[in-house]
Amino acid sequence: MKRGELYRVSKSSVNDPKKYRVFVIISRQVLIDSNFSSVICAPVYSIYNELSTQVPIGVEEGLKHNSSIHCDALMSIPKSLLSNYIGLLPAEKINLLDQSLKIAIDIDNNI
Repeated sequence: MKRGELYRVSKSSVNDPKKYRVFVIISRQVLIDSNFSSVICAPVYSIYNELSTQVPIGVEEGLKHNSSIHCDALMSIPKSLLSNYIGLLPAEKINLLDQSLKIAIDIDNNI
């Protein structure tokens, strides 16, 4: 399991109308490798509103259609639910993800 990997998770939340949702792992690798039971993930939605907190992804990353990672909707997900591997984000998408996460949680790069 690595940062930037995409997994399909069944019934991600009680209020989610979808049977499954794709998530990308965003936790730091040391947490992923630890005995901690969950990791922080960002959901993937089929819509892309061109917000600075969204990262466009699609077929190149293993999805069926164009979608986007939504960094404003982070969730902690048990590692045990991350078993249906889809793919790994390329380095350039991970860089975009990092930028979007900084915007989502209001981290200033100049500190």
